[in-house]
Amino acid sequence: MFDEIEFDKIKRLPKYVFAAVGELKMQRRRAGADVIDLSMGNPDGATPRHIIDKLIESARKPKVYGYSVSKGIYKLRLAAADWYKRKYGVNLDPETEVVASMGSKEGYAHLVQAIANIGDTAIIPDPCYPIHSQAFILAGGNAARFAMKLNDDLSLDEGAFIEDVKRVLIETSPRPKYLVVNFPNNPTTATVTPAFYEKIVALAREERFYILSDIAYAELTFDGYKTPSIMSVEGAKDVAIESYTLSKSYNMAGWRVGFIVGNQKLVGALAKIKSWLDYGMFTPIQVAATIALNGDQSCVDEIRETYRRRRDALIKSFANAGWEITSPKASMFVWARIPKALRSMGSLEFSKQLLINAQTAVSPGVGFGPAGDEYVRIAMIENENRIRQAAKNIKRFFRENGIAVGAEE
Repeated sequence: MFDEIEFDKIKRLPKYVFAAVGELKMQRRRAGADVIDLSMGNPDGATPRHIIDKLIESARKPKVYGYSVSKGIYKLRLAAADWYKRKYGVNLDPETEVVASMGSKEGYAHLVQAIANIGDTAIIPDPCYPIHSQAFILAGGNAARFAMKLNDDLSLDEGAFIEDVKRVLIETSPRPKYLVVNFPNNPTTATVTPAFYEKIVALAREERFYILSDIAYAELTFDGYKTPSIMSVEGAKDVAIESYTLSKSYNMAGWRVGFIVGNQKLVGALAKIKSWLDYGMFTPIQVAATIALNGDQSCVDEIRETYRRRRDALIKSFANAGWEITSPKASMFVWARIPKALRSMGSLEFSKQLLINAQTAVSPGVGFGPAGDEYVRIAMIENENRIRQAAKNIKRFFRENGIAVGAEE
């Protein structure tokens, strides 16, 4: 009998919690249920027309079908640098401080593969977007997690965050080499001020660690809030990189286009490992992405406004259903604490009950880490009418089961 070979990296990966909800969602749909899917952060809108037109125009040229450039064509890297200059006043060298990636997730995961040694530790706030921690696990490293504290308005408790990082640096062995930050945060929607980045850059320079910042939701902000960038801080290039994606801001999730900028050593490591692993994105996609970044940005304003309307509809209709939820200032998600009467069942079971009894799919908070188990993440990927229908379904579920919600927080 063949003695099977074990795959240690795969064994270290936890069970994918979201798969359970995904399987149940498909079962309900096969049974004929009209499931309102608010689970995955997958934009439902079309990519703006002028970007699609550029893709078609470029794809008609006979010379674009060969291998491309693994770190991105120069025009796309220049467009990323120009985007940072316009938005944040940051000067970036497109040759040494910018790498285009197949979405920010691929760029981040390959960056970690390039820079993390076996046994290296990264500080990861909890809850977090799963790849932020699991990339280090896949690279043979470790994640030192702490529960992220938020204020009542879902802004980060910045003072507590800094103190927690300092504590983890002291208590963890081997001493962490990396800190991952993601604001606006997925899943919690937490936001930060520019002063926060000044403090963590100063701490990183003093304590000698690198910062990996993810601002995937930078453009999806509401009520006057503007996302700051760590790159705006003096000295940030010494200790930090930042990743961004066109997926949400331009409804280009399936295109898989993003970029990572900042520290030359880290960016150079990513460029080198990508040169071994891929030949870059299809050139017409890169050309169209260049137009997205350099072209008319009114499309971004329209997409942002779509999410604002959906947010307002969700907060109001769910409140009418008896589920009071804090309104986020950013991202395409709502981070909703499970009503007290149902909190003891945990986020996975609660998510299953919403699917079975209210035909509404959400993401269980525990899938983002233990600190998220009293919450679910709700993605605003359906129109306002569908969101209101979800609220009606949930209200009926609460009433039919005699669940008293709404005033117990």
